[in-house]
Amino acid sequence: MSPLQRPARRSPRFALLALLAVLAVLGASRESRAAGAGRAADQLPASSITGAVTDPAGARVARARVMLVSALAVAGTTDCDGRGEFRFDHVAPGRYELRVYAEGFSADPLEVVVPPGSNTVVNPALHVSAVVESVVVSAAQVEVPLARAADSVTVIPRSELRAEQIDTVADALRSVPGLTVSRNGGLGAVTSVFPRGGESDYTLVLVDGMKANAFGGGYDFSGLSTSGVERVEVVRGPESALFGSDAIGAVVQVVTRAGGSPRVEGSVERGSFGTSRVTAGTFGSAGPWSWGASGGRTSSAGYTGIAPATGERVSNDDFTLSHAGGSLGWRGAGGADVRLTAQYTDADRGYPGPYGSNPIGAFTAVDRVSRGVTRTTQLGGRWALPFSAAGRSWRQTITAGFLDLANDFTSSYGLSASSSRRFTARSQTDADVSSRLGLSAGAEYEAERATSTFITGDAYAPVPIDRSIASLFAEARYQPAAPLTVTAGVRAERIQRDRLSGNPDPYAPRPAFGTDVQSSVNPRLSAAFLLGGSRAGAAGWTRLHAAAGTGIRPPDAFEIAFTDNPDLKPERSRSVEAGVDQALARERVTVGATAFYNRYDDLIVAVGTALANASLYRTDNISNARSRGVELSAALHVASGLTTRVSYTFLDTAILAVDGLGTAPPPFEAGQPLLRRPRHAASVDVVYARGALTSFARVGARSRTLDVEPTYGTYGGLFYNPGFTVVDAGASWRLAKGVEVFGRVANLFNRAYEETYGFPALGRNATIGVRIAAGR
Repeated sequence: MSPLQRPARRSPRFALLALLAVLAVLGASRESRAAGAGRAADQLPASSITGAVTDPAGARVARARVMLVSALAVAGTTDCDGRGEFRFDHVAPGRYELRVYAEGFSADPLEVVVPPGSNTVVNPALHVSAVVESVVVSAAQVEVPLARAADSVTVIPRSELRAEQIDTVADALRSVPGLTVSRNGGLGAVTSVFPRGGESDYTLVLVDGMKANAFGGGYDFSGLSTSGVERVEVVRGPESALFGSDAIGAVVQVVTRAGGSPRVEGSVERGSFGTSRVTAGTFGSAGPWSWGASGGRTSSAGYTGIAPATGERVSNDDFTLSHAGGSLGWRGAGGADVRLTAQYTDADRGYPGPYGSNPIGAFTAVDRVSRGVTRTTQLGGRWALPFSAAGRSWRQTITAGFLDLANDFTSSYGLSASSSRRFTARSQTDADVSSRLGLSAGAEYEAERATSTFITGDAYAPVPIDRSIASLFAEARYQPAAPLTVTAGVRAERIQRDRLSGNPDPYAPRPAFGTDVQSSVNPRLSAAFLLGGSRAGAAGWTRLHAAAGTGIRPPDAFEIAFTDNPDLKPERSRSVEAGVDQALARERVTVGATAFYNRYDDLIVAVGTALANASLYRTDNISNARSRGVELSAALHVASGLTTRVSYTFLDTAILAVDGLGTAPPPFEAGQPLLRRPRHAASVDVVYARGALTSFARVGARSRTLDVEPTYGTYGGLFYNPGFTVVDAGASWRLAKGVEVFGRVANLFNRAYEETYGFPALGRNATIGVRIAAGR
């Protein structure tokens, strides 16, 4: 083993020890700071809020979610107990808004004035609603209600994932306007997400706030299960002002389940193509403690029919995924909050190759050897403490996280390996300056390392690529009047990475030589204006929103290793958007429309002879692209239990000329659409839930896309991949309390189509299973 590899091998233990040390120090200081906060609270006694939630018929509603909102952020959330009752303790005196929602229902926001040392009783009444309300942690530096988020945000709740029997986060994202999901074949194949015309490495993925992307922003969604997921948040548009590097096009945040009434759940299912899935989980709280843990295993034999490209039988399309994760939290009487989280996945898949469309006859035989194994470990910790100082409310939050992502790929050429490791630490201070102004500021440090069999130095010994990112950030949330909310944020980053020697041979070993430093400042401004409000009754309400911001993606390991450019910069995006949301018929119907424009600059491309006049280097930031479009959405919910959601995206993308030339990088021409971005995409989701029955139908459609020859890529030429329409349907039936059987049919009409050119999607396939749950 090379000595250069040993620090990388020790880094997981070092990161874990560092994380535990940070939390230990925080725990030791908690008592003294909490005591200070307690003395401040004694000067202005804390209060409580209690009540009960009822449905339109006046009956109590168990498990409804109750949200307590201050003028600028979410002050707390809780679930009703089995009697429909809720309680908030240790509430600071002041003016709040109480929001309540349950599946298919919501309540008018209620204004609550809490005097010092009092118990305020509030009894919200629900009404039928198509509005999905939720806490959102991905649209600002603090938790905000979805209704106040000025960005383009979609929240996919657990109830929707369960009703439509969605097993993967990627499949959940197919109904989100502005996102294109492309899977290279069947279950477990490489799955990419393109946000609003951006590249597949332009989406930042967070799991409970922990960054899951590989070094350079890449992420394969195939291994991200919905087991144990509370909700999926999607923020479209660059969010580097909030999250820094890699949030250049969108943010997908997966929030796992924790807390609530103690509960144990499990499911078993079996389906076509030798597919099976087993899941189990437990979630709950007891006193100051809360927990959530889940795990599962999915396996599939994959497609074993005849390959359209060669006429031979396909094998090596199998897939196995094992995953486990959980969190443990503690919340003190004074509001101190500590939470530890962990996630682990192990995915093993065969790669038979592009056995579908074969436009130039380049694919000659199914690959029965190539296999990939991906293992991901994530650890995280968060400590937060609210306190009072200078007559204002403050909150200090410190987080730390660690990622270890390892890939082993075996082919006829032998074994190749790559890895990404990352340690992050973050400190953030939030302050309610006044009832109309909230501020957040802090600092973050990220250290990451990438390794690859193909990145070597002297004697072909592996050379790791190291990078560190130091950031300062700030955000202001201003509500000058009740209908208007303005959020402004900025983040400054100092990116330092290895510089490799300038060997003239791009494929020769290149040892590390010095460092490169880049700086980046990314602002974002958003605003939302609410007309009418829920008290307008049948007239509904109108919400106007707009946002503008920038984002960056620093180079990945190969872009760093195989360049002679000492000033290779991050890729950049600039984005503006504006939209309107309208609620009608007392929120039974909602419609929305958002227009956006994105400009992508400083894209990294290989120069070659065709672009030699544009740069002196082998690779450079000289390419450009743009995308623009419109996202439309609508939702309907009626008292009979029928819910319908519709989305449509018009997307116009273009490859632009490189800097200094009137031509695009070959084989493209300026003005051609970007690869795998459909001009038209639509989805319709229908769910009917009444009594013991829940049924669904889902339709997805998209127009043709430009793609590359499946075997040789751009060297084989460009081709159009035909559009398609696919239908899924299913139902579940509750046999008894805690026992439910379910079944579904994917690709109901057995359409032959390819999301990625050359890689056929699975034909009609059916699944049946049973869910069992026990608890209060």
